[in-house]
Amino acid sequence: MLYRFRYTVKLFIWPLMLATTLLCACENDLKKIHEISSKETDVPAERTTGVTALFSDSAHVKFKMETPLLIHYTTKTPYYEMTKSVKITFLDSNQVVTSTVRSDYAIFKENEKLIEMDKNVVANNAQGSVFKSEQLIYDQATHKVTSQKPVTITTKDGSIIHGSSLVTNERFDPWDIPNTNGKFNVKQNISQ
Repeated sequence: MLYRFRYTVKLFIWPLMLATTLLCACENDLKKIHEISSKETDVPAERTTGVTALFSDSAHVKFKMETPLLIHYTTKTPYYEMTKSVKITFLDSNQVVTSTVRSDYAIFKENEKLIEMDKNVVANNAQGSVFKSEQLIYDQATHKVTSQKPVTITTKDGSIIHGSSLVTNERFDPWDIPNTNGKFNVKQNISQ
């Protein structure tokens, strides 16, 4: 009888150990699944094509933004993505164009009021200067345009100026670029 009892206990111990191992393994997997599913994912809330947006302050349009595709993400830090180019036109209080900026890609961060423009960024100001860089950041709160990437400016008189970064305003006049070099056209009377 004792032999039969030991045999029965051995039969029940192995399935019990296997079931316990499986339950523990499932519990760990469920924890991982819960962690993964609780993480924030960037899923677009809406896509809009052919967008023209006007940004105003005190009933005056400050700038106009045009893009063929605008994707809105409603995460904890909401943002808009423009993957197929963007054009921003800055206007003065009389609604006269002061500058324009184009890029292949941009992100508008709603909470920070920042527009980060990347890839083939080209800006033109009213004085006829052309600014080129791989990145420009426009801060609506401070009205500053900055870049930490190399910048090339071609002025109306043909001067070509290279710099390591850029700080300017919405008009792109005046501007400041450190580590300047390039070809400068100087008007000077040689006979003196």
